[in-house]
Amino acid sequence: MRFHEREGGTASRATAGNPRVGQRVILINRYFYPDRSATGQMLSDLAFFLAGQGCDVHVIAGAGAYDDPALVFPGREEIAGVTIRRIATGRARPRSLSARARSYLSLYRGFALEAFRHSRAGDILVVKTDPPLLSCALWPVAKLKRLKQVNWLQDLYPEVAVALGVAGLRGPIGRALARLRNASLRGAALNVAIGESMRARLLSLNVPLKKTCVIANWCDDWAIVPRPAASNPLREAWRLADKFVVGYSGNLGRAHDYRTLLGAAAILRDQRDIVFLFIGGGEQIERLRDGAAALGLDAQFQFHPYQDAALLPQSLCAPDIHWLSLMPELEGLIVPSKFYGIAAAARPMIAVMHSEGEIARLVRRFDCGAVIAPGDSEGFARTILAWREDRDRLATMGRNARALLDGDFRKRDSLQAWHRALTAIGHNALVGTAVEEINV
Repeated sequence: MRFHEREGGTASRATAGNPRVGQRVILINRYFYPDRSATGQMLSDLAFFLAGQGCDVHVIAGAGAYDDPALVFPGREEIAGVTIRRIATGRARPRSLSARARSYLSLYRGFALEAFRHSRAGDILVVKTDPPLLSCALWPVAKLKRLKQVNWLQDLYPEVAVALGVAGLRGPIGRALARLRNASLRGAALNVAIGESMRARLLSLNVPLKKTCVIANWCDDWAIVPRPAASNPLREAWRLADKFVVGYSGNLGRAHDYRTLLGAAAILRDQRDIVFLFIGGGEQIERLRDGAAALGLDAQFQFHPYQDAALLPQSLCAPDIHWLSLMPELEGLIVPSKFYGIAAAARPMIAVMHSEGEIARLVRRFDCGAVIAPGDSEGFARTILAWREDRDRLATMGRNARALLDGDFRKRDSLQAWHRALTAIGHNALVGTAVEEINV
């Protein structure tokens, strides 16, 4: 992880004269630095940025690592002015629903107890959504201790689980969880959505407008800059120097459609210079690997684990094009954060998702890629072939993607929006037009 003076996210204490929130800020999430998960990285960015602005920042997180069950982080430490308390978690992510529910309950209890012990009246409590429905577990603590709860919504549960067909959540249990979740949203000082479509969902749940704002997710846009694929050392190391590479970076989970790409790969099986590169993990990776093997496509695919953070600028620039996806039924419940890293690397993207989804609209509006309907493997394959033959077009779309990021989704802007929001909450000034001034 890097901290950039120009971003205000230094790893040192703030100097005199920096603005202050005025209260302590406690951030809660399952993962935190040095963990490499997406939610952990963003929480870390925010925590260190706020500390750099002179805030008294505390983090409560799990002790386990996202992608290494054997790794356990210290229970208490201070890094760059941030006080970190970690609770014990299981050393493996359970797969069964019942085991996962038990794990979540353990995390809820641990996080709630730590927040109760170490908070004081008036503290600002920033709660993410990993594990799901975490706002429900912290809401009673916030009420009892008179804390100002801010829900940082990366997704909306139980709706996500219902859309993915999780057994038992379509009936009374799901409705009860939704009512409890809605109460925690309405009772919060602020709910931060990561997209306009998600904010619209909140308003449809009768969450007051003045208690909602949009602050987009981000990537490290100072470190991730456009680099020519031809001179990328990872392409050489992975024997991709003479290939046309279609890349995917990050988690491939149940919210993502891999079958459309697999169908496109089958159509392109005779195009030996086209390689599909996967860097990361997730529940669907093994299914994709097995599907490719069953179709005899092993030679067209490469799978690599998550790379060290220092290599992310190279790994995101290794592909000629990227693809990302979201199941249509999850629009407004999740916003794919992969979009920001792809744009920072100035790579065109194929978005497999609903044509009117939030990311799809950006891709079309700024001409930085193509939108493919889930299931349209032929359209996916045609797009790859057309782009392979038109490198000027690829370069133009890549420049458009980076211009979009620089204009609307800079990391610095999102972090500063967070600081404005917390400052307003600390001063009890978050009403009416103040919310609109926060949105980015």
